[in-house]
Amino acid sequence: MTNRLMKRLDESTCNFCAVLTMRKELEAAGFKEKNPADAWDVKPGEKFYVVKNDSAIFAFIAGEGSPAEEGFRIIAAHSDSPAFKLKPSPEIYGDGGVVSLNVEKYGGGIMYTWFDRPLSISGRVMTKGADPMHPVKHIIDLKRPVATIPHLAIHFNRAVNEGNPLSVQKDMKPVAGIFSKEEYEECKEKGGVINVMIARHLGVEPTDIISSELFLYPVVNATLTGIHEEFLQSPRLDDLSMCYCALEGLLKEADRKVGATRVMAIFDNEETGSATKQGAGSPILANILRRLTALLSPEEDAEESFQRAVAQSFMISADDAHAWHPNYNEKYDPTNHPVVGGGPVVKINANCKYMTDATGAAVFAGLCEAAGVPCQYFVNHGDVAGGSTLGNIFTSQMDVNGVDMGCAIWGMHSACETASASDHEDTAKVFAYFYGMK
Repeated sequence: MTNRLMKRLDESTCNFCAVLTMRKELEAAGFKEKNPADAWDVKPGEKFYVVKNDSAIFAFIAGEGSPAEEGFRIIAAHSDSPAFKLKPSPEIYGDGGVVSLNVEKYGGGIMYTWFDRPLSISGRVMTKGADPMHPVKHIIDLKRPVATIPHLAIHFNRAVNEGNPLSVQKDMKPVAGIFSKEEYEECKEKGGVINVMIARHLGVEPTDIISSELFLYPVVNATLTGIHEEFLQSPRLDDLSMCYCALEGLLKEADRKVGATRVMAIFDNEETGSATKQGAGSPILANILRRLTALLSPEEDAEESFQRAVAQSFMISADDAHAWHPNYNEKYDPTNHPVVGGGPVVKINANCKYMTDATGAAVFAGLCEAAGVPCQYFVNHGDVAGGSTLGNIFTSQMDVNGVDMGCAIWGMHSACETASASDHEDTAKVFAYFYGMK
């Protein structure tokens, strides 16, 4: 499973590429895409998926029983990670023909970890279609280094190791190449250096490109490190590692007949607050589940059946947790700090930043015990404010019972994060058990 996870991480260089990777695996396992604009006819045991915005994906296995009687078993995660996003017309021409790129910061990344790394570009590009309402979309990944963000030498900032405030607009502009004035002006007439490069990659004319959403990513593959190769190190572990543990569990149990309808919900834009049409704060999943309930319980009142289904359901909101760090013991709660390699982590917060309550924690601990894996807990240090995640945001749309959990990782939101390989193996086992229960 670890080798599959690393391969998937390498392929998923942005949210769009991650969803494309999951989509291909689901189709290979017999899942069929459903278009929300079409009329649906869903039968028990049917496997299908729905894509939203090319960056969120929702996979379903219709249960053998009515949702009102059996409920939904949901595992949710998110496809996005902190990154730098190219602005439109990003090129800035400088001395010596050096072309830099104008970027925005997406999410809350640790910016200094992006310095002096080879960077590539992936994302979504729109070209002209049959009419203005139907542009053609392309998911792209250049798969080669095309930029870097060079750090200022220590000789010009002797205090750099004492703290170094960074400006996205000033300090984080990637350098993309050296161009003669004539070459640069020629590219500019065709939409710019990046536009010309992307058009060449797609095999289209630069004038065919209408718009794009392009992200920089570090060109580094997932790898096992440590004396015993116990550490998994990769960009975008948060939260693609949980996406792929969910996919692993769903595919393993996909052919088992189960009464409940099983759901894998991969939202987008968690790193920016989930307040988009494809985010956990939107009604997209609740709307699909309402639709499914009506189709699988046609003899009953639709809303009554849906409310009964919600009451029978459970959600595992899977988003990575903070591992105890040996260099910063003082940052952690003295009695509730999970360790790398200690198993899946239940996340708890008194101010309801997580959806976990005593019931949800007990259910997940029972799942871990039944699956034969350890379970640990994370609570913030009393003087440290914590973040939130998918679970409590989604409950504003659907009052489902559940738990927030994840794998313990170091360097969360770094350009390259570190976790335990065994924790992901254990999490996939728990997810498979959850999906496979009768």
